[in-house]
This record gives sequence, C-alpha cells and structure tokens, in this order.
Amino acid sequence: MDKLRAWWCHRQGLAGEPAASAADVLVRTGWMRSVGGSAPYLGLFARAGLRRAEVDAAVADLSIHELPSARGCAYVLPASDFALGLAVGAGAPAGDLAAAQKHLGVTAAEIDKLGAAVVDALADGPLDPAGIKDAVGDLARSFGDAGRKRGMSSTLPLALGLLQARGEIRRVPVNGRLDQQRYRYTRWSQPSTVDGDAQVELAVRYFRWAAPASLKHFRWFSAFSAATAKKVIAELDLVTLQDDLLMPADLAAEYADFAPPAQPQYALVAGIDGIHLLHRDLRRLLDPADADRQAPGEKPGKTIGSLADPPCHLIVDRGRIVGLWEFDPETGTIAYQAFVPVDDDLRAAVAKVEAYARDDLGDVRSFSLDSVKSRAPRIADLRNGR
Repeated sequence: MDKLRAWWCHRQGLAGEPAASAADVLVRTGWMRSVGGSAPYLGLFARAGLRRAEVDAAVADLSIHELPSARGCAYVLPASDFALGLAVGAGAPAGDLAAAQKHLGVTAAEIDKLGAAVVDALADGPLDPAGIKDAVGDLARSFGDAGRKRGMSSTLPLALGLLQARGEIRRVPVNGRLDQQRYRYTRWSQPSTVDGDAQVELAVRYFRWAAPASLKHFRWFSAFSAATAKKVIAELDLVTLQDDLLMPADLAAEYADFAPPAQPQYALVAGIDGIHLLHRDLRRLLDPADADRQAPGEKPGKTIGSLADPPCHLIVDRGRIVGLWEFDPETGTIAYQAFVPVDDDLRAAVAKVEAYARDDLGDVRSFSLDSVKSRAPRIADLRNGR
C-alpha cells in the first residue's frame, strides 16, 4: 500500500512536480470538482503553486472553465476537454427533461422555444437567472407544488441545463471566483461532440489520472452502468496490476520501477481533491489505525474509515492521509490534527497553506453552503485532538 499510495500521489502531481499552468495541471492530473468551494484553488496551489489571481485569470481567458461533465456534476476542465466534458455530461439534463415530460406535462417543443428565447435574451450581454426570467416572461412557467416535490421549480432550469450541455451558453461567476455559486449566463459557441466515442475518451483520461483503479472506481467516476463500463474499458490496453486494479499497459513498467520517496512530501488539499475523489475509496488512503479514529464533528463512535468522504480537508504524505484540517477565518489560522509526529516540514506545509488561505482566499469552504458556524464543531474537535 505504501507504494500504491505514493504512486497515486505522484500521478496526482502532489509529489513536488514542476510548476505548470492551470490547464496543464488539469490535463495531467484530472478534472477538479468545485461545488462552490475552494477545492480547485487548493488543488492548483498544491500541485503548481498557483495563486488565486492566476487561477481566476485562467478562468477569465477560458483556458479552464467550470462545466457540467462526468455524472452531470460540475468540474473545472481544461479547454482541450470542454467538448468531452459536455458530451459525457449531456445525459443529466436530458434525464431531467424526460422526467419533467413524464411527471409534469412538459414537452420538448416547449423547452426548445424557451431555450431559443434565452439565447435571444443574452444577445446584449450576460444575465443572471432573474434577468433571464424577466426577459423571457411567460415562456418560463412554474411547476408549483408538483415541481417542488420533484426538485424542479420551473421550466427555466431545464432550458438552461440543456443549453449548457449543447455548448450554446455558459455560466460566468459573478465575481470571477470559483468558490461561490452566483452566476450569470452568456452566449457561447462550444462544440459538444468529440471525434470518436466520448465514453472511451473519458475512460482513457480516467485511467491516466487514476490508475491503478478498479471497474468499481471507474463506474463511480463515470456513472456508467456495469455493462457500459466493461464494454468501454475493453477498448483500452489495460493490464491487471493486482486484485481488481487496472492500469494502462504503458504505465506498468514505470510503476514497476517506481520507488516511494524516502522523505515526507506533505500536501494540504481539499476533502474532495482528486487524490480521494477519483476513486472515492477512502480506506485505501488510510492506515488501518487511522481509519478507526473518531471523525471530527461527527457523533461519538463515528470513525473516519466508516465515511464515504473525509469529514475535513486532508493532509497527505506520499498518498497516505496523515491528518485533517480546517481553516478558521476568525483567527486566520488552520486547525489541524496530525496522525504522525509533527515535524518542521509539516509545520511549514501548514503555514504555507495557512498564509495562502488568509491572503488569497479569505476563507476555505468545502462547498457553497459551508460556513464558519457549520464547521465550528469540526474546528473544535481538531484543536482538541478528538
């Protein structure tokens, strides 16, 4: 496991890789989940030392962008993968439309007409959802109580989702930052199809970023059915490393020669960083004794290893989770709990991210609704060593 973890860390660019642009990092290590939190900023800082202003500039010039993609979820993608991201994410809005047609009396013609009106409304520049609603008028209708029961407020989100999937519009962060969820929409002309099979292309990328990984791991990331996932990976030149873990054949020799670094390589990343989320198999990154630790902020007896996702942000060393952390904006400091003896290198790693969080981000949220109040129990447990 030490070698596997160190290899995953190496492939994820968390082992002292040379500096690179935001787009280059995403190409090499994978798309980054956002959910209105600080994960992309933390991930790009850990991998390439990129400051927030540099990341925001990359967003502004469209070398990277947040788009609905794998599983219909929003990820930050490099420009070279915009079309692929849209192609593999198109099933989610199409599914929403099908559900609305079945249960709420919506027709495809109605949504197409609304979508055309949305595109026309954006002719003079970006608009927020309220501005779009005013512009399209009665073409956007409420679903009332029936819609609320199904999590659908009106026809407008359906139209916006389909237009995004087709690359006809895109969301623009109101203040240019990725760690919030206030958007305007603007016209776009982005192809949403790729040469070849989009599912196979996604698998090719996934196994470059995440291998060795299992069929189960790939299914989690892609949301493909078992039959589809098996068919797709059969198109790839994969070898079995051990048990059910698969790896591209051209990486197998490199892995065989790989030796875990002898010295610690600490990195502070988000709880949804790719080192975890590409597999979503938390125990593989935990030593058994650490898996049985009490999870900060959870009820007594709830262990870290029993969770699908980490309770806090992560401190990793050569791929092993060696601690948890949260940022306290009221004090401008990081509260953390280490699973290993704290040495000068770990203190320096914490201090570096602490200064970045304080000076560049102002706060480090796990997701859009995360707040100082909601994370207070976790911070208290981290400070108390629980």
